[in-house]
Order: sequence, then structure tokens, then C-alpha cells
Amino acid sequence: MIIPVRCFTCGKVIGGVYQTYLKRVQLGEDPQQVLDDLGLQRYCCRRMIVAHADLVDEVIPLG
Repeated sequence: MIIPVRCFTCGKVIGGVYQTYLKRVQLGEDPQQVLDDLGLQRYCCRRMIVAHADLVDEVIPLG
């Protein structure tokens, strides 16, 4: 639904980098380089950002 504040596995704060990641990738930057620049080195944190599916817009009409 919405990006978690912390990584489920290691507990690192990742909620603040999601919007920056989206903007930079939409501008055409390489996702791997963006994750490196944002300081997400662990694969668990990278997974949280890359695999996130934003479903809030689909759920809102049901509420």
C-alpha cells in the first residue's frame, strides 16, 4: 500500500528515499545507480524500494 518507514529485515529507515527514487528513475536515470547514490547498499533495503507496488489509488474508492 504505502512504503514502509523501515526495512522489514534490517530496520534501516527507507521511507524517506522512495519519492526521490521514483522521481530520478522517471527522469531516466539507472535504478541501480540511484539506489547506490541514496545509500541503499543492502539487498534487503533495495528489495523494499524496487518491489514496492503503490496500490493506494486502487484502494481509496473502496473506502
